[in-house]
Amino acid sequence: MKILVPAFLLLLSFGKTHAQSLYFPPLTGNTWETLSPDSLGWCPDKIEDLYDLLETNNSKAFLLLKDGRIVLEKYFGTFTQDSAWYWASAGKSMTACLVGIAQQDGLLDIDDRTSDYLGTGWTACPPDKEDLITVRHQLTMTTGLDDGVPDNYCTLDTCLQYLADAGTRWAYHNAPYTLLDGVIENATGQNFNQYFSQKISQKTGISGIWLPSGYNNILFSKARSMARFGILIQNGGTWNTTPVLTDPDYVQQMLNTSQGLNQSYGYLWWLNGKPSFMLPGLQIVFPLSLFPAAPPDVVAALGKNGQYVNVSPSTGLVMVRMGNAPGSDSEVPAAFANDIWLKINDLACEPSGTFTQKNEMEPLVLYPNPVGDLVQIDGPESNADFTVEVFDGLGRCIFSGENYRQLEVSGYGSGLHHVVVQQVGRKWIGRFFVK
Repeated sequence: MKILVPAFLLLLSFGKTHAQSLYFPPLTGNTWETLSPDSLGWCPDKIEDLYDLLETNNSKAFLLLKDGRIVLEKYFGTFTQDSAWYWASAGKSMTACLVGIAQQDGLLDIDDRTSDYLGTGWTACPPDKEDLITVRHQLTMTTGLDDGVPDNYCTLDTCLQYLADAGTRWAYHNAPYTLLDGVIENATGQNFNQYFSQKISQKTGISGIWLPSGYNNILFSKARSMARFGILIQNGGTWNTTPVLTDPDYVQQMLNTSQGLNQSYGYLWWLNGKPSFMLPGLQIVFPLSLFPAAPPDVVAALGKNGQYVNVSPSTGLVMVRMGNAPGSDSEVPAAFANDIWLKINDLACEPSGTFTQKNEMEPLVLYPNPVGDLVQIDGPESNADFTVEVFDGLGRCIFSGENYRQLEVSGYGSGLHHVVVQQVGRKWIGRFFVK
């Protein structure tokens, strides 16, 4: 199967012949070097196609950086460069950095028991089970606490119920993550916002404030601050020559598979290019990378309703998106990030050749999406049989059949569903949302 070279491969070539050092914008003010799309061979009409995708999917801000320089920057509606917005769960990745800084400062150890910082009885677990939970388990979503409680944001001890031994089960559970704020405060003796300001904001120019919302603690800042965060991670935790998070072992662990259950999860960072991934609310493993259209080395801070910081060190790209839900409400809307990368791949005016697509798993086209009654499947060849499986939001297989190109879904219930299609020699995966 021959396809056009993606734009990120063209950028790799660009980087080899037009190498530039990584740029760091000044800590204050609005000065920021830019790089023209023309210099990358990008077409204005294709940039508009990308902006159309973003605008029709409720975006508020979008930035695309190359080697720290702004190539594309677009704001939608009344949103401006000075508008602040919530990071949602993309803030988890910032918290992971703060934990690493506290450890490098000698104030905590991620292999310590969480109860060393929060006190015994912070859960409703039997004492011997609570003692198994460490800060590392909070960072990797493997505390074993039950994420199926009525409110898995609830941080009260009565909401933190034992389900499995720590380290034996991966589940996207917000409450244990949120309690890392208390771990950091008790370890450092500082207010969480103070520690964030001292250790990150003042050194990088990343503005923002963490505000309580229910049980959550949510970071609010501007789109350019998200972009600064991407540059910091692209440079391995150092801002220009200023050390921020500089423990190489922690950085390496944070941005790589952290446990054997979800290969696409580090320390509160999502990882592309891995053989499989799991998603919030699901106990199934999908056998493909998280963003098939993106560079394989992308590491991602992902937040509800499509708050994104995607960083690709090999290409020098940082992608930022802020906004409302892109079509469907999701804790981790990975599918829309992949849609954006598809458009980025198409920005080049002239393709430079072809390469053979070798991925075993390919994106599956499903439409309309969201869907009301019927969903169409576009992908498998018509000259061979294929199987179709549909999984609901709990990871249960609710349909299995052969050669279906149209599915009746009106009885499935609202929410996100996944489809896996297999044909001899090929596999596809897709997602659709039932209204």
